Amino acid sequence: MVKKRELLAPAGTPEALAAAVNEGADAVYLGLKTFNARLRSNNFTYAQYEAAVKTLHKNKRKIYVTVNTVWTEREADRLYQFLKYIAHSGANGIIVQDFGTLNLARTHFPNLTVHASTQMNIASSKGCNVLSKNGVSRVVLARELSFEEIQEIRAHTTVELEVFVHGALCVSASGLCLFSSYLGGKSANRGMCTQACRRSYTPGESEAKYYFSPLDLELIEKLPNLVGAGVDAFKIEGRMKSADYTGIAVAAYRMVLDAIDEGNEETLRTVTGKATALLRGDFARAKTIFHYNGDLPASYLRAEVEGGTGIRLGRIARFHGTAPRRALIENAPFIPQTGDSIRLHRADDTHRASHKITHIEQHDGGGAAFWCDVPDGFTAGDAVYLTQTRATSRRYPSLLPKNLSGFRLFPGRDKAPHPLFNFKNHLSMHEGISVSVTHIEDLYMVQSIRPSHVILPLDTANAKRLIETNGPLPFKPYEMILSFNPFFNEKLDALLTPYIAPLVEAGYNQYIINNLGQFSLFRNIPQQLHFIAGPYLYTFNRCALNFLASLGSDYHVEGVVSPYENSRRNLESSFDKKNRAYSIITVFAYPALFRIQSPRLRELYSFETFSGKNGETFVLTHHADESIVTPHAPFSIVDKIPFLQTAGFKHFIVDFGPRQLQKKTYKEVMNAALSGRPLGDISRFNWKNGFYEASSAKSKGVS
Repeated sequence: MVKKRELLAPAGTPEALAAAVNEGADAVYLGLKTFNARLRSNNFTYAQYEAAVKTLHKNKRKIYVTVNTVWTEREADRLYQFLKYIAHSGANGIIVQDFGTLNLARTHFPNLTVHASTQMNIASSKGCNVLSKNGVSRVVLARELSFEEIQEIRAHTTVELEVFVHGALCVSASGLCLFSSYLGGKSANRGMCTQACRRSYTPGESEAKYYFSPLDLELIEKLPNLVGAGVDAFKIEGRMKSADYTGIAVAAYRMVLDAIDEGNEETLRTVTGKATALLRGDFARAKTIFHYNGDLPASYLRAEVEGGTGIRLGRIARFHGTAPRRALIENAPFIPQTGDSIRLHRADDTHRASHKITHIEQHDGGGAAFWCDVPDGFTAGDAVYLTQTRATSRRYPSLLPKNLSGFRLFPGRDKAPHPLFNFKNHLSMHEGISVSVTHIEDLYMVQSIRPSHVILPLDTANAKRLIETNGPLPFKPYEMILSFNPFFNEKLDALLTPYIAPLVEAGYNQYIINNLGQFSLFRNIPQQLHFIAGPYLYTFNRCALNFLASLGSDYHVEGVVSPYENSRRNLESSFDKKNRAYSIITVFAYPALFRIQSPRLRELYSFETFSGKNGETFVLTHHADESIVTPHAPFSIVDKIPFLQTAGFKHFIVDFGPRQLQKKTYKEVMNAALSGRPLGDISRFNWKNGFYEASSAKSKGVS
């Protein structure tokens, strides 16, 4: 009997839902108006969602709800009410990012099937197995994996595996992008991403180009290999795309999966050719297989290609009329027709909208210039893309009933349980300021103003030197904390595993964990170790803290480093005064805005600094396995240390990585931190204002 494999399609709208089901999707994933990573999509009302559940189950299809954002402590009641509503609605499962969501679901709604979102950044079998032991039945793997890595993961885990096969990509590793959040609180981890990667940037005196805007993923020709590797579900990205896009993508992948099941190689070749041709009409970007065959950045980053979706028609030159408002588009490659669909992008990337053209007329000046109606909210200079033509558009019969009055359920007003979290040991870190640096050579500079602890990244180069060093270092092993990179795949697992036992034997027993899979590196180590949950484990709420504190007797999590995106208000809400000694606050850092998994990106981009349209300057640094983009101006709240100490917080980090440490800079920052003096030319990130909230912005008149 052929194993049932799932073709999973996006449903950003009821129309897209109809397209997915009519073209043969086995399941759909959709979001409601809150707690999902595509808040800029239309999403579903409660009535539409309930009707969708009933209709899909009647058609023997599955429906998954995306609850794949992080959430703050003040949202605990709403999240709990939302999960209770979904648990009673009959959904086939939820897709989650936040450990707090996972914790609430497994504790209070055990009937809910939980899938781990790609935003959890799971790229190893060890990560899969930790989640499997904690109630997750399926893991949506990080997208930055080669076929060989997927095979390796499949060979060492029994949890269901889901893989993205089609759609838009992020240049930053899954779940690790802070760029949009840094620019104004619109966090990708909150569903508010402004797609900073799609913007043009200027390196020095060079030409402005789209250096960080990747092409779109297309793995249709690789489906036979992925099926053979034992992948359970094949996911199409695109909840913000049109119903036509969804229909085309689902039809193409359905054809090939069915041909694979048929088992005739000649038929498969013919069908794959037809499906590939069909996908040329999806009006998306040019295609790439991304990391499938290994890391070749030039194959998915082409700086000359604009970041918008669809065929670029041009930019708005000027307007006339008010109802409807008409825009002149000049130098277009061709003139669209009435009924075609366009997508408009504000030049400053503050707003995007899709629109179906109702009026077209050629410009009197001749050439490929035309007037067309456009929605409000756009100005001269904004870009216009063709996303669908009337001739290729298909109309699918609606799946949802016209009358939704019979669907009347809403989330209730229940109070969320108040979880208690008891870390297994007192935090082994000494109180005060610890310093994070990149290189062992930096340790000699750091001793000039001696910190409580020094933190080093645990990569193979540092591990080897710590084990093999002949002479004494400026810091004893018990004064040092080794910190893992948040991206952790099978390759890094294999590289780091041989160093773990020797490091522990040498006395290094304190570790900052930034990926769930890294806990399992220490499973067979008998010594007592001290684990700190790093900032990339995203502890924005008590339920997430409770999850980490109760992971198991093997791990002994003693405290957490607050996420870079956190605010003071939320930090204080998440930790009672009696528990604030378990919190560690980064008070100075150059936060990684993009973490690009590409050891060969240096071969493509040689520049070190670049700037955005608003004058912001950023730094690109290359490391052994990845490249990192950081802001030129550091994040700093060193002047807030006295107030935080008064509030009961005792542990702080000054983080100089990944920059080259300078003695003058080190002394300036440390003296400011020790005296509570403010630094100049810095960013507060989200510390004061917290995450951007659309509802708050509207109430203040912000567009």
